[in-house]
Amino acid sequence: MNTPWHTRPMAAFDIETTGLDVEGDRIVTAALWRIDPARGAKEVTTWLADPGIEIPAEAAEIHGVTTERARAEGRPAAEVVTEIAAALEAVTAEGMPVVVYNAPYDLTLLDREIALHRPGAPLAAQPLVVDPFVLDKHVDTYRRGSRKLVDVCAHYDVPLAQEEAHGAAADALAAARLAWRIAAAHPEIAEMSAEDLHRAQVKWKAEQSASFQEYLRRRNPEAVVDGTWPLVPAT
Repeated sequence: MNTPWHTRPMAAFDIETTGLDVEGDRIVTAALWRIDPARGAKEVTTWLADPGIEIPAEAAEIHGVTTERARAEGRPAAEVVTEIAAALEAVTAEGMPVVVYNAPYDLTLLDREIALHRPGAPLAAQPLVVDPFVLDKHVDTYRRGSRKLVDVCAHYDVPLAQEEAHGAAADALAAARLAWRIAAAHPEIAEMSAEDLHRAQVKWKAEQSASFQEYLRRRNPEAVVDGTWPLVPAT
């Protein structure tokens, strides 16, 4: 019997940004963990970028990085994005699944940043993504309440203090712990290979998005959401 994926080495990734528009907003901070659950070992690489645009006060209030701090302490966005891409390519080449909470947002915005700063050089291979947001909605579809990371962590008793939420390193590590907790509680997920789980999540995400679209249509016939996962293609 193969060793379950959630007990083998994995990576976890998160970004904090200037806003929610994947086409126009920019990365401010990022974190990538390498985690070996069997050994209890983990290490993190973090980045602080000068995004080259103003960081709105609303975004700075969430992640704590102002325009002034980013300009004073952050590195040029092109350098940061190039290093993030290289780090993701490295863990992907090593066969690690990459845990990303609400992956379509983070990975799509990263894709646009890579296209901006590394034109003609997208990621060498798309990561095998584990998205605890998708997993949670799949295993507990009808649970009421918020599906924000901090609230889902509270539901599964995964530590993520409110004051730590929206820090890239804290959020990425919490997402990895959440993925582990869900897999440990659901053998049908734990027993999948990382490749099969990735493919299953694409299907589950599409179903979840279609269900959400139908819900929105009942409330507002003109409302739609994009169901593509894990990457929304550039237009």
